[in-house]
Amino acid sequence: MSKTECRARAGEGLSPAQDVAEAVKGFVKEFKGFQSELQTKLQQTEERLTMLDRKNMTAARTPLAGSVELGAPHQKAFNAYLRSGDDDGLRGLELDVKSLSTAMNSDGGYLVDPQTSDSVQSVLNSTASIRSIASVVNVEATSYDVLVDHGDVGTGWATESSSVTETDTPQIDRVTIPLHELSALPKASQRLLDDSAFDIEGWLANRIADKFARAEASAFINGDGVDKPKGFLSHTAVDDAIWAWGNLGYVPTGVDADVTPEAIIDLVYALGAEYRANASFVMNSKTAGYVRKLKDNDGRFLWTDGLAAGQPPVLMGYPVLIAEDMPDVASNAHAIAFGDFAAGYTVAERPDLRVLRDPFSAKPLVLFYATKRVGGDVSDFAAIKLLKFATA
Repeated sequence: MSKTECRARAGEGLSPAQDVAEAVKGFVKEFKGFQSELQTKLQQTEERLTMLDRKNMTAARTPLAGSVELGAPHQKAFNAYLRSGDDDGLRGLELDVKSLSTAMNSDGGYLVDPQTSDSVQSVLNSTASIRSIASVVNVEATSYDVLVDHGDVGTGWATESSSVTETDTPQIDRVTIPLHELSALPKASQRLLDDSAFDIEGWLANRIADKFARAEASAFINGDGVDKPKGFLSHTAVDDAIWAWGNLGYVPTGVDADVTPEAIIDLVYALGAEYRANASFVMNSKTAGYVRKLKDNDGRFLWTDGLAAGQPPVLMGYPVLIAEDMPDVASNAHAIAFGDFAAGYTVAERPDLRVLRDPFSAKPLVLFYATKRVGGDVSDFAAIKLLKFATA
C-alpha cells in the first residue's frame, strides 16, 4: 500500500486490523471471480473436445447408401447437421464456398443442400398433379402477377380518301397469385440418425416430397385460396352458353351422375381452337374407369391407351391426367376438366426449400420442420372447360 493510501485510510480512521481485513476481503472477491472465469473456460474447452470427438466418430462411419457425392463439402456439412445438429460445417461453407446455397437464415433455418432439393423437386414434378401440366414459374417475391390480354384490337376497312375512325382498345386484366407456406414435420429417433446404414438424405427427400405433393395436388384443384393456393374448381362455374371472364364455363351431360359420348364431344369443342392443340383431360380414377367403357356409334372406344411405354392414355386424341382430388362421377359435380392448363393455370413458387432441425421439442425424437412457399390460381378463364354430370 502506498503512503498516499495509508494517509487516506488513516484519515478515515481505520485501524491496522481493519485495514488488513479489507485487503483480505478484496483478495477473496477477486479470487472467486477468477475461479468462476476459469471454470467457464474449462467447460467451453470440454464442449469443444466433445464436439471434436463426435466429428471424428461421424467421419469414421461407412458412407451412406446411395450417397455417391458424400465427399463434397456441402454434403458432409448437411449430413453432420441432420445427424447431430453440428452447424460448424455449414458456417464454414457460408464463408468458403460462395456458390453453394447452404446458408443460415434469421430464424435458424438452413437451405437444403442442392442434391436433396433436386430430389424433392423431381418427385413433385413426376406426381399426378396439375403441376405437371400447368405453367410453373419461380419467383423471389411474395406474389406473382399475370397480365392477361383477353380483348382484341378493333379493325375496320378504309378507302384511299376516307378518314380512319378510332377502333376498340384491347383489355388487359391483372391476376395476382399470392405465395403461401407449405410445411411438413417428419421425425426420426436419434438412434436411427446415428445408424451409418441409414440414408438420411433419401429418407428426408421422400417424406417431404410425399407430404408436399399430396397437399399441392389437392389445393390446385379444390383449394379455397385462404392460406393455400386457389384451385380451379373453387371459381364460379356457369353454363358455357352464358360464359364471361372471371368464371369457368361448363357443359352439362344432360343426365344426372352419368355421361354420354356426345357430352364429351361437346366438351372438347366448347374449348376454343387456339387452346385445343395443347389441351388435356383431368379426372379421377373412378371417372376414368367409367369413361373408358364409352363407345361411339360405330362401336369404337373413345379411350385409347398410350402406344409407347410411359405415354399417357388418350381420350378422343387428347392426353388424360388422373388426379384423384377431382370430384366423383356420382356427385353431380364437375367431374371432368378439359383445357390448356399451361395457359389456364399458373403455379408460382420460391425455389428454395428450408429445413429446421429440432432435437428438443419431442425428445428422444428429432423433428425436421420443412417449409416451402407456393401459390396457384387460374390465369386464363377461357382455357379451361368443365363437364358437369347433371341435366343442367
